[in-house]
Amino acid sequence: MMQMMGDPSGEFTRECGMELTHPGPHSKGLWGRCKRFAMYVVNCEVKYVAVSESEDDPAGDDHPGSSCVEAVMKAIQDYQKDDK
Repeated sequence: MMQMMGDPSGEFTRECGMELTHPGPHSKGLWGRCKRFAMYVVNCEVKYVAVSESEDDPAGDDHPGSSCVEAVMKAIQDYQKDDK
C-alpha cells in the first residue's frame, strides 16, 4: 500500500530540509516550493530519499528521473531484497 501526502503549510518541507531556496524559482514568484523529491518511509523510519536537483537545475524540472516512480520503485524493491 502506498500513501501520498501533501504539505500545504510547508512545515514538513522545511523541517526535512526540502524547501527550494535557490533564487531562480524565487525570481518567478515560486516561494515556499519544495524540492522535487521522493521519500520511502516504513513505520516512521526513512528508508530512502531521492532528490532531483543539480547546480544547473535546482528545481529538478529538467532531470526529475531520480525521484520518479521507476527509480523509487527500484529502490524499494532493492531495499526489500536486502531486508530479507
